[in-house]
Amino acid sequence: MNKNKKEEKLRILGLDPGTATTGWGIIEIRRNNPFLCAYGLIETAQHKKSSERLREIASDLEAIILKYSPSEAAIEDLFFFKNIKTAIKVAQARGVLILTCCQKKVPVFEYTPLEVKQALTGYGRAEKKQVQLMVKSVLKTKNIPQPMMPLMLWQLLFAINNQEKQC
Repeated sequence: MNKNKKEEKLRILGLDPGTATTGWGIIEIRRNNPFLCAYGLIETAQHKKSSERLREIASDLEAIILKYSPSEAAIEDLFFFKNIKTAIKVAQARGVLILTCCQKKVPVFEYTPLEVKQALTGYGRAEKKQVQLMVKSVLKTKNIPQPMMPLMLWQLLFAINNQEKQC
């Protein structure tokens, strides 16, 4: 093996969209093993106008992308919402996240919660606790990292690689 050759790494940004709180996380895959790099929340103040909150989400995500240089991003796809007002706000945040990734040349993959749970546990309707334990096991962490949703999305990339990129 050539010591000068840089080790191939895949760095994945996982995103769980929301207007008030957007979960994010970074894992790096080296030699087919996932390593947790960083995770956190993008939070916006409820008293701000929607346009200000969306701009803040975009700005914070841009800073995360610049800091961690992800190879690709995984984002939760929209699923059935009982509350249409909530669905619209989540869709707006999701659109901002996808656009920001595309502007920074980060390919985006979209997955439903059902697909994520199926890939992680073998059962698409798995309980949250089952998913958390599986993520903890795969990442070999002592505790279950919070926020949880982006970690679920990253793991999905191991099991599903036939999705088309959005940008």
